[in-house]
Amino acid sequence: MTTFKSDFLRVLHERGHVHQCTDFEALDEKASKGVITAYIGYDATAESLHVGNMATIMMLHRLQQTGHKPIVLMGGGTTKVGDPSGKDETRQLLTDEKIAANIAGIKQNFSGYLAFGNGKTDAVMVNNADWLDGLGYIPFLREVGRHFTINRMLSFDSVKLRLDREQPLTFLEFNYMIMQGYDFVELNKRMGCTLQMGGSDQWGNIVNGVELGRRMKDIELFGLTTPLITTASGAKMGKTAAGAVWMSKNKLSPYDYWQFWRNTEDADVGRFLKLFTDLPLDEIARLEKLRDAEINEAKKILAFEATKMAHGEDEAHKAADTAKATFEGGGTGEGLPVFEFPRGTAPLVIDVVVGSGLAASRGEAKRLIEQGGIRLNDKAVTSVAATVGAEDMDGDTARLSAGKKRHAVLKAR
Repeated sequence: MTTFKSDFLRVLHERGHVHQCTDFEALDEKASKGVITAYIGYDATAESLHVGNMATIMMLHRLQQTGHKPIVLMGGGTTKVGDPSGKDETRQLLTDEKIAANIAGIKQNFSGYLAFGNGKTDAVMVNNADWLDGLGYIPFLREVGRHFTINRMLSFDSVKLRLDREQPLTFLEFNYMIMQGYDFVELNKRMGCTLQMGGSDQWGNIVNGVELGRRMKDIELFGLTTPLITTASGAKMGKTAAGAVWMSKNKLSPYDYWQFWRNTEDADVGRFLKLFTDLPLDEIARLEKLRDAEINEAKKILAFEATKMAHGEDEAHKAADTAKATFEGGGTGEGLPVFEFPRGTAPLVIDVVVGSGLAASRGEAKRLIEQGGIRLNDKAVTSVAATVGAEDMDGDTARLSAGKKRHAVLKAR
């Protein structure tokens, strides 16, 4: 379908969020006649979400924008099992305390995208540990497990890929899809939820939930997925040489978050503006027509808008000002990653590159130095044995760069 009655599906379609749906026409009809309640689940495997989660976060954002109610489902229960989708190995099992701490951190990631409260379309955050932790194993198998066949479960990509690669799939993980399906039925019973959304890699799990609702309760549920986002060059969205692009400022500075978006490939600017900002479509159409050096202005707008949603307008302005001072004014700028070391010492540059986050490992830092990619105060570092000496400091500070776009401030204390 390309023409929709509901603002919800129309906006999702116009901005490139729609991939699969269990029944477009019926969902569109339902969304056009009243408020629908929908959820997306997030397992608490880290204390922050990352840019790879942005496609689904924006689905919840668009849902609320168009007058419907979002549920953020935290997988306090399912995190104890681990989703095998897209994984080659079993996840490390986390303690209850670590899962609780991760959930507390993740909750902050949604503050710029959803309005939480008790109103009809206010977002709510719930934890599936509330119902999964109290399940009796035998009653659960009798009530829920009997609706899942091993034949069908073996056909899902999350299982087939692991088996095809001869990687172990534990019985614990094998239960994940049953638990996720049960979440949907439980949210329908508790909160009238009728739609589960997620990335396209979750399609099998989502369909399981839709079918489980029909089998157990004879209720009509819906599933909707967004495409998995890759860059124009084919890379997975949100992955860099230094690792994941985290949304929490205690794991990645707002400046580095801004820089990630500023470094977007030219061919992705228009698409990312549609997906990850609230800019009007006509303004995006103007920006994506820019070419050559002018496209950099569109990238700065993308970086500002994305950072504003994740960290607030003040942090977005600070990041933009820091970039301007660094790249256009020749200064070190405020808000850059800072590496501090004791005054009077001369740390190895290779260690400073890693410690400031400009490289993920000493091996990567060594390669950057050997390739001429590391500069100290705009002078190329030519030896892996180079140190940061007193002569390199302007007072107590110096600037370290990896390539043209990543920088850090060094401070002697």
